Amino acid sequence: MIATVRNAMILAAGLGTRMRPITDILPKPLVKVDGVALIDHLIAPLRETGVTDIVVNVHHLATLMEQHLASCASPHIHISDERSALLDSGGGVKKALAHFSSEPFFILNADSFWIDGPHPNLDRMKAAWDPSQMDMLLLVAPTSAATGYDGRGDFFMTAEGVLTRRGEKLVAPFVYAGVIVTTPAFFQDTPDGPFSLNLLFNRAIAAGRLRGIRLDGHWLHVGTPEAIPLAEEKLRLSVR
Repeated sequence: MIATVRNAMILAAGLGTRMRPITDILPKPLVKVDGVALIDHLIAPLRETGVTDIVVNVHHLATLMEQHLASCASPHIHISDERSALLDSGGGVKKALAHFSSEPFFILNADSFWIDGPHPNLDRMKAAWDPSQMDMLLLVAPTSAATGYDGRGDFFMTAEGVLTRRGEKLVAPFVYAGVIVTTPAFFQDTPDGPFSLNLLFNRAIAAGRLRGIRLDGHWLHVGTPEAIPLAEEKLRLSVR
């Protein structure tokens, strides 16, 4: 049975320091790739998969973010205001939980997106979500199918989709592609104030309940100015 996932949160409150000098005057989620703001590259597939409500947290140049998002007629956009203090990834989601029901929801990073293969990845994540087997489901990309990423990978994954972290000196075949399905209940017993989603990744790993699904297509990580033309070239090649 395919899960109903009507809600999503886009993590958009970061300072975007690696994207300077562009982010001196523009929030990172509004940086354009192929003429489209990064955040709009995420809103479109969320709309297509049936998401009706999206929470976006704001901090750096928040007014520009609010002005941009005000033009989005669908899905409905809710602003989670972090002007007074950044809450990190986990704390930001926890602050926004009042917008969600008890149903599963997506969490997305605002500095990456993807080119879908034959089967849309968000639809595949909904179909794979199984709360009896997992606390979090992560979209993971093979490092060989990633543009703008030059790290050593994040995870190993079994045939059943169980994720474990790479050791400090190892190289892992999969990188976290910035999309999660989870539930509000998994945020119980988490700190008040700032904390990273890595806290919840580690809890799920310890319980054997962190799962991954391999990205079908190509992942575009746009973390620096140099990554923008690389992503644009990959987009152009994908439509030939």
